[in-house]
Amino acid sequence: MPANTFRNLWVCFLLTHGMITHAQTSLLPMSSKLAQKFTTQDTLFAKPYVDVDEWRDKPVRHRYVHGGFQGTGARFSLYFPPKERYQGRFFQYITPFPDNENLSQGASGEEDKIGFAITHDSYFIETNGGGRIDFAKPESADPTLGAFRVNAATAQFSRVIATEIYGGKRPYGYAFGGSGGAYRTVGSIENTNGVWDGVVPYVLGSPMAIPNVFTVRMHAMRVLKDKFPQIIDALEPGGSGDMYATLNQEEKEALLEVTRMGFPPKAWFGYKKMGIHGFLVLYQGVVRADKTYFDKDFWNTPGYLGANPPASLAKARIQQQSLIKAGITIDEAVSLGLTQAMSPAERGTADAAWKAIGGVDKGMPVAFQLTDVLPDIDFLGGDLLILSGAGAGKTLQITKIAGDKVVLGPAEASLLAQVKPGDRVQVDNSNFLAVQTYHRHQVPGKEYYVYDQFLDKEGKPLYPQRPMLLGPLFTRGAAGVLPTGKFTGKMILLESLWDREAFPWQADWYRSKVQANLGDKLNDNFRLWYTDHALHGDVPIEDDPTRTVGYLGVLQQALLDLSAWVEKDIAPAATTQYKIDAGQVIVPPTANERKGIQPVVTLMANGGKRAEINAGQSVTFKAEVEVPENMGKVVAAAWNFEGLSKEVERTPGWSFENADAFPVAGKITPASKSGSRVTIEATYQFSKPGTYFPTLRVAAQRDGNAKTPYTRIQNLDRVRVVVK
Repeated sequence: MPANTFRNLWVCFLLTHGMITHAQTSLLPMSSKLAQKFTTQDTLFAKPYVDVDEWRDKPVRHRYVHGGFQGTGARFSLYFPPKERYQGRFFQYITPFPDNENLSQGASGEEDKIGFAITHDSYFIETNGGGRIDFAKPESADPTLGAFRVNAATAQFSRVIATEIYGGKRPYGYAFGGSGGAYRTVGSIENTNGVWDGVVPYVLGSPMAIPNVFTVRMHAMRVLKDKFPQIIDALEPGGSGDMYATLNQEEKEALLEVTRMGFPPKAWFGYKKMGIHGFLVLYQGVVRADKTYFDKDFWNTPGYLGANPPASLAKARIQQQSLIKAGITIDEAVSLGLTQAMSPAERGTADAAWKAIGGVDKGMPVAFQLTDVLPDIDFLGGDLLILSGAGAGKTLQITKIAGDKVVLGPAEASLLAQVKPGDRVQVDNSNFLAVQTYHRHQVPGKEYYVYDQFLDKEGKPLYPQRPMLLGPLFTRGAAGVLPTGKFTGKMILLESLWDREAFPWQADWYRSKVQANLGDKLNDNFRLWYTDHALHGDVPIEDDPTRTVGYLGVLQQALLDLSAWVEKDIAPAATTQYKIDAGQVIVPPTANERKGIQPVVTLMANGGKRAEINAGQSVTFKAEVEVPENMGKVVAAAWNFEGLSKEVERTPGWSFENADAFPVAGKITPASKSGSRVTIEATYQFSKPGTYFPTLRVAAQRDGNAKTPYTRIQNLDRVRVVVK
C-alpha cells in the first residue's frame, strides 16, 4: 500500500473515533517532515512530533502548535503570530517548576504572556519541563531534564517549525522565568550554547537560599508574632523609624538576625498572610537530608537552641496524642474553611506555583478529624506521627491545626490510604521548631556575606556546623547545576526590593559571579534592575495594593530591551545603583541617581511625610514623579486616600486606575518637556478621626502609550495623616 494512502486511511480512522479534529490534520504530514529536519546532540529528544496545529482567535489571532518528544513525557505549546506580525524572535516562559505546557492560557491584561508575545511580533513557547513534579516523591533520575534540557530541545525544534511557517533565517530566542524558574533560566543559558540569545531571570535566589530564607523568616515570625504591629508602624511614613524600640532582648535578636540575613523589614506588613510559603514543599526534604539534626542534636546537644530552650520555644512545642476520627477531602476542607481551592491563575506564577505541587488524588484526605481538641497555639507547621495501624512508623506533614482537625501537607496517596479511623497518632511540631534555626548551622563561604553574623571575631562559627550545606543540593534540584556566572549571550536580571522569599542581596551575589567571569566587559552582557515596592510574586494585589506594585511591566520591557540589545545593539538602561548595608539593599532616592527603568515617586502631605489635622479639615498632597532619563513618560496616576475598607480581590486584567483600591484618578502636570518628570497634586477632606496612609500609585510607559496593558512600569509612595 502506498505510504500516502496508508496515511489517509489512518487520519480517517483518527477522525472517525474522535481522536483528532479536522483542524489538527493539516500538520500531520509535516510533523514527520519537520522531525527529519531537526537535529540535536541531546539524543533523548531526537524524535519530536506535532499533534495539534490550528488557528485560534483568543487572546489574539495566532497559530497554536502542540506536541512533544517521543519516548518522553516532554510536551510543548507554541503560539505563532500571523506572518505579517512576525519579526524573527520568540519569548519562552520557564515556569518555577516543571508542570504543564498550557499554564499561560486564559490570562488577560498585563498577565497575558501569549498576548504580549504575539502583539510584540514574536512567537511564544511554554513546556511542561518533562512533567509535573510531585514533592511527596521528590527523587528524580536526572534533574537536568526539567531544569533545562526539555526547554532547550523545544526551543531548537520550534525554530524548525518557525522556519517552515515563515521562511527566513534563524529566529532569535529569549527565555524568562521567576523564582524557581529564575534558577532554571540561569541554568539554561549557562549550560547550553546557541539555544537562547539572552534571558531575563527574575526574583532569583542564591545557592544558599533554600531552606535558609524560610527558616530565618519562620524563626522571626514565631518570636515576633505579637510585635509586628509596632514594627510596621515604626517603619511607616511618619513613624519613629526605630523598629526595635518596643522589643525585649529575644525579640530584638530575632529581628536583627532576619534583617541581617536580608529580609526587607518593610515587607513585614503582610505577616498575617505570609505563612511558610514554598517551605511547604521543602520541609520534608530538609528532614530527610539531615535526620541526625532533628532526631538527636537540636534538642540535646549544647550549641543548638533546643538544648536549652527559651521559654517561648518551650511554650510553642506540642506533642499530643489522639486517635483518627475521620478523613476530610479537599471539597470538605474548603467548605470547612480549613484550606482554599487552588486558583488556576496561580499555577505557574513565581509566587504561588508551589501550591500546585505535591497534591494528592481527588477523593483522598487532605485533613483529618481527631478525637481530641488540640491546644490553641500559634502553629506554623509540624508532623502527624502514625503510631498504630497499617501506617505505623510513618509520618505525615501538617500545615495547620484547628480545634480537633489537622490539615496535611504534600503526602503520598499510598500512605494516606493506610490511615484509618481509630489509628493512634501524635501531633508533634518538634522538628518544625528545630528547623527554624537551621540556618545558623549552615555557614557557607565568605562570598555569602550575610552569614558573617554567625562568625566570631576570628571568623569561626558561633554555632555547631552540620556536615553538609543543603542549599546547593536544593539549587541543583531546581537548575540541574549550580550557577557559575558564565554564559554566552546577554542577561537582564530583575530583583524586587521587598522580596520576602528571594532576599534582594542575592541578585548582587549573582552579579558578582558574572563580574568575576566578564570583568570589565560586564556591561556588554549584563544588567541588574531592582524594582522598589515589589514582592516575590507577580500578582501582588492579593497582598496590599496600597503598599506594593507588580513587576510584570518591568519584565515585559526588559524582554523588549533585551531583544533590541541583541538584535540592534541598542544598550538597555544602566544597572540600578545600590549598596549593601548589613544584608539590606539600599538604593538612591532619585530616579536618575537610581538608574534602571522604574519611576520614583516622592509624596508629601502638607509639605511633610506626616500631617496632623482635626476632623473636617483638608490636606494638600503634592507628588514629584521622575522617570529615569530616556526611559519613558508618566501615563497614569491614581489615589487612595483612606486605605482599604475591605480586602481587595485580584481579578483578571486588574489595573490600578479602575480598581476599588484606587478610586480617584490623579491629575498629571508635566514638569519637563520630555514628560519624564511630572507633578501630581490633590486636596482631600478627612471627616472621621483615625490614622490614614494616603497613597499615590503611578505608571510610566516607554513610548508614552497610556492605553497598552503591557510595559507599564509602576511605583508608589505613601504618607501618614493623623485625624483627631
